[in-house]
Amino acid sequence: MWKQVMVLINKELTLEWRQKYALNGILLYVVSAVFITYLSVGARQGTLTVPTWNALYWIIILFSAVNAVAKSFVQEHQGRQLYYYMIASPEAIIVSKIIYNTLLTLVLALLGYAVFSLILGNPVQDQGMFMLNLILGAIGFSACLTMVSGIASKAGNNGTLMAILSFPVIIPILLMAISISKNAIDGLDRGVSIDKLFTLLAINSIVGAVSYILFPYLWKS
Repeated sequence: MWKQVMVLINKELTLEWRQKYALNGILLYVVSAVFITYLSVGARQGTLTVPTWNALYWIIILFSAVNAVAKSFVQEHQGRQLYYYMIASPEAIIVSKIIYNTLLTLVLALLGYAVFSLILGNPVQDQGMFMLNLILGAIGFSACLTMVSGIASKAGNNGTLMAILSFPVIIPILLMAISISKNAIDGLDRGVSIDKLFTLLAINSIVGAVSYILFPYLWKS
């Protein structure tokens, strides 16, 4: 299965490299959102508070992830899906999609972090904890949105359905990520964030396991 996963990830990277407009559009969205934030929330006057910085960062990353991951199955027409059905297992397909979308979301998150640091300043005191939280958040967003994207594609690419199904899972992930990153920004002892890190890891594990178990039934439909 892992050989199939690597081939499928390579396929995703090749398609993304050929269709640069998709990635470039998302990158433009990130930069534009940060710049609008700079102009509109008082950052130029130096009145941007740490909680506001933290909340705005994760909101922008969330919407960037939604835009990036939503096309996971939408861009696959039925003929290509039938071809995948013949040559790869559904488990390999969902795992490859989650890994690729995690990498893409992580790239967007790091880019957003760099742009935030450049334009709005960088108040983070514990960089290691912040980066670990960023990785776990990217995995959670990708696992949830990838599975929901697959469900929406089977329902006629219904964007409303994707928003409704992903909301109950995305909100706990987002709240945990915001809370952990706030502790990292304040430079609190890492022991304070351990329970929340394990909670976030548990949510990611549950979402990943459910996607791995249920996707074959969705794929065969």
